[in-house]
Amino acid sequence: MIKGVYKRGIFVKQKEFVQLDGVALAKMLEEKAVSQEEILQASFKQLEKVQPELNAVSYMRKEKAFAEGAEGRKGAFAGVPIALKDISQTIVGEPTTSGSRLMKSAIAPVTANFTNSLLHTGVISVGNSTTPEFALKNITENKLHGPTRNAWNKNHTPGGSSGGAAALVSSGVVPIAGASDGGGSIRIPASFSGLVGLKPTRGRTAVGPGSGRNWQGAAVEFVLTKSVRDSARMLDELQVVQQHAAFQTPLFTEGYERTAKKGCNRPLKIGFTVKSPVGTPVSEEAKEAVYTTVKWLEQAGHDVEEVDNGVDGVELMRNYYLMNSGEMAALMHHLENMVDRPITSDDVELETWLLGVAGKSVSAAEFSSSLASWDVAAEQMAIFHETYDFYVTPAAAFGAPEIGELTASDEKAAELIEAMDATNTTEDQQALIYEMFLPNLTYTPFTQLANLTGQPAISVPVHMTEDGLPIGVQFVAPKGYDHTLLQIATELENSDIWVGLRGNPYFA
Repeated sequence: MIKGVYKRGIFVKQKEFVQLDGVALAKMLEEKAVSQEEILQASFKQLEKVQPELNAVSYMRKEKAFAEGAEGRKGAFAGVPIALKDISQTIVGEPTTSGSRLMKSAIAPVTANFTNSLLHTGVISVGNSTTPEFALKNITENKLHGPTRNAWNKNHTPGGSSGGAAALVSSGVVPIAGASDGGGSIRIPASFSGLVGLKPTRGRTAVGPGSGRNWQGAAVEFVLTKSVRDSARMLDELQVVQQHAAFQTPLFTEGYERTAKKGCNRPLKIGFTVKSPVGTPVSEEAKEAVYTTVKWLEQAGHDVEEVDNGVDGVELMRNYYLMNSGEMAALMHHLENMVDRPITSDDVELETWLLGVAGKSVSAAEFSSSLASWDVAAEQMAIFHETYDFYVTPAAAFGAPEIGELTASDEKAAELIEAMDATNTTEDQQALIYEMFLPNLTYTPFTQLANLTGQPAISVPVHMTEDGLPIGVQFVAPKGYDHTLLQIATELENSDIWVGLRGNPYFA
């Protein structure tokens, strides 16, 4: 667990800065043990060191950050440096590329509601973290900025779509980074990078601007952190009930940070699995991560058993991709209006193009039916949780893939585009979409369920592979029970199986 210890009145050294979490830095600033300028200098010094190695930011806002620091900040994380995700977490008048060549010169017309919520906590943005084009993949490689690399091993990806965020936190540039999760995009990079990755309950955090439902409710905004207490305090600050939002959940008035510290106060009934929900392979390392966690849970007095949740994972993924298709067709229409010409396959990356083409043939009835399947899965999981407090799975089926491993070759891309052009039914087009995403899905088949059911889920860093890469374990709770995830994560963080960032080369 890296939370950081310091002596009051002693300036934090660079080596200490990279290890401190957001709560520790906020306390130092509050007690004037270190100045705002010194904290920002340390953050940018680390960023300037790691950016050539990891390629984790698409935009650096150094002058603006120091100007904001000089003005003074208030809030639970006053003065703590943070990064914003370069797609949905916009600041008015600043670049926001969404990882797309079409958007390389785009300037945000408004500050996003979620960004406003973050800024109200007192954080200062150091810049935008990289993301795959339109946040569509579980790796962060795009043709605009190039690949982002894993802080543990630069030959590997930090995951996606919040890959730049994970690289910045796991290399010590910032203790907290803005992230979003529409199919695992917080939990996957957390698993690959040794971080805490909480996806809150649908409707728990702010949406917008001008959007009541992100990916029909599959996507939520939150953060990636080094410590559980940072996630807990941030959820205290960011939870909201928005009257204009399509999805709402009641405020948790007991306090996440306070409740997390108490840990679990009763024996829990926990179900687990190491089987992929779509029938793909699962590595022995991912299984071992779960088995180690199960053993610890049993020793802690909890009742744990292997169980099937009853959800048809393949059917659910097919309906997830159908939603993605419809969403991308709508986005392509918007982009064509923006550039005032038809978009071609040369303008966008393979995933964007194929989803956009497939989405044009999806009927309203098919789209509606696909969303109805989410509700069936939500009902099945609600019944499941009448018996089990948590559902435990690997956060990923393997450790982080190598750079380029999951990016289609030019030949494969041309083959898929040609095949899509030759199809004329939704069924055939969706089969091609599934084929395109299957290599990526094989790495990360466990996270999408919670997005579609709306449940909270968390990836915790409890295992290292033989290759020296982190791999997380996922806990899923009933809707509204984010606090129980933070409680069990706190207990794990204080256990001997917690890995976190121990052994990370940037923290040595």
